[in-house]
Amino acid sequence: MFETGIPKTMRAVVIEGDKAVVKDGVPVPLLDDGFMLIKVCAVAVNPMDWKHVEFKMGSEGAILGCDVAGQVLSIGSSVSATDFRVGDYVCSFIHGGSTKRHMNGAFAEYAAVDASLTYCLPQGIKAAPNSEDSLPEGPVDTVEGAASLPVGLTTSGGVLVHELRLALDWEPEKPQKDTPLLVWGGATSVGQVLIQVAKKLHGFTKIIAVASKKHEKQLREYGADEVYDYHDKDVVQQIQERHNDIQVLVDVVSSEQTIQQVYRCASRDKPATVVQLEFLNIEQIHPEDRRDDVKIIGTLIYLSAGWDVPIGPYHFPPNPQYRKEMISFVKFIDEKVKSGEIHHIPVKINRNGLEDIPALMEQIKQGKNSGEKFVTVLE
Repeated sequence: MFETGIPKTMRAVVIEGDKAVVKDGVPVPLLDDGFMLIKVCAVAVNPMDWKHVEFKMGSEGAILGCDVAGQVLSIGSSVSATDFRVGDYVCSFIHGGSTKRHMNGAFAEYAAVDASLTYCLPQGIKAAPNSEDSLPEGPVDTVEGAASLPVGLTTSGGVLVHELRLALDWEPEKPQKDTPLLVWGGATSVGQVLIQVAKKLHGFTKIIAVASKKHEKQLREYGADEVYDYHDKDVVQQIQERHNDIQVLVDVVSSEQTIQQVYRCASRDKPATVVQLEFLNIEQIHPEDRRDDVKIIGTLIYLSAGWDVPIGPYHFPPNPQYRKEMISFVKFIDEKVKSGEIHHIPVKINRNGLEDIPALMEQIKQGKNSGEKFVTVLE
């Protein structure tokens, strides 16, 4: 059923062959049990968006986009009225470009969001003034800032809570794990948020970030204790010379080059775990560097939805435990977003709505979004 005033069709950015195109007449997504239909106010673009097109991870006609902020128009059954109401402003992530649920994505005038994985935004949130084309990092008080947050924040939960088994304990006196944490790609959208959450959970004895040196001040404010510049040819050697105790390492960039570098930073005489965000494994490590006591694992936030995830050549079965832990994380961390204890990262604002998205996807593919999130505003 559609509420009064909600059309049956909309504009959306969809996969057509090897391109992302803006298309009219796309059906407004149906409202499943546990979901909410929102009027999209702003969306952010992520590397996963262009990858779904270029690497054929999504089906033809699938709506793209994962990061979304908007206003609740209607609420499905089983959504608690104490959690959400029509008119609330929220932000959430969606598996845009999915082959399984291809008629729902962030890059559209309307989107269906899973209420259990949705962040309810502070009362009085507003749009940034039209005169502003960027936002500095800070508390979430605009829909543009909110749109930049869900993928990075939820991925941080997947890494820290599900994969690394940190407890949801805010600012405990003692570190949860007796090891430093290395975050390679500390200035990426995921890296900047992950450092904040890891610091607030006091997960590790120290946080070591690898990023461009120009981001050092910001990363230290978020909680990084040391920052190394990935441009330095001897960056791995610098880390090795100072540390032989890193047992937990997160490769946010997750390329075939960075996974080699991160792997070599692991403690040389203690077991270690490397978390990557793509589909990398020990096969990407040079044979002479491979060790039995350094394992490579990954996280996939699409599993938060609770169903199986076909993506490109891979097929991941449902993971009920992953979903349970991510629901707990979202509920816990949402209060920290509302209180201003978790910040959004710097945002570049675009104002041509859906028309901006194909070009923004190309810019991100070319690496032009250093340390900031590209957001576009819909009318």
